Amino acid sequence: MFKTFNAVAAGVVASGGCATAAIDLRERRVPNTMTFGIAGLGLALAAFHATEIGVVSALAGLGVGLALMLPSHVIGATGAGDVKLLAAFGTLLGPGRTGMAFLYTAIAGGALALIVAARRRRMRVTIERTTALLKQSAGTAAEIEHPREDNRFAYAPAIVAGALAAAMGL
Repeated sequence: MFKTFNAVAAGVVASGGCATAAIDLRERRVPNTMTFGIAGLGLALAAFHATEIGVVSALAGLGVGLALMLPSHVIGATGAGDVKLLAAFGTLLGPGRTGMAFLYTAIAGGALALIVAARRRRMRVTIERTTALLKQSAGTAAEIEHPREDNRFAYAPAIVAGALAAAMGL
């Protein structure tokens, strides 16, 4: 299904991703200039055959990234920049690897959430509330985003880790 490792795609994911993650950690937002720049570069690389995927696959990867991340944004679990970041990486990964990147991102995000909860001394509360949200099958944005809950953290590092793992063919 997937071809061999592509150093150009992995390099763009690593460099663009690290810069974006640093911004998200500092400012708690993922700027459009980064996501649109990565997406534009991914499409250009596909058009010039510098990566293993063509323009159609790059656009399909963008669509898969949007489709997979959008539900979490709708319920308030992630920001719009996070959605656009995975979609941008989709232009470098294609649809299949974007799906894998989403799975790796979920794993990295879960680990990151546990680390953040432990550092904030909220592990028990975090696990209890996560269980309650899953049982409800539809958490509300107000529950997740309320400032007094201290639930928010930069998610771009998890997306970068997931996309890089997929770009490396893992």
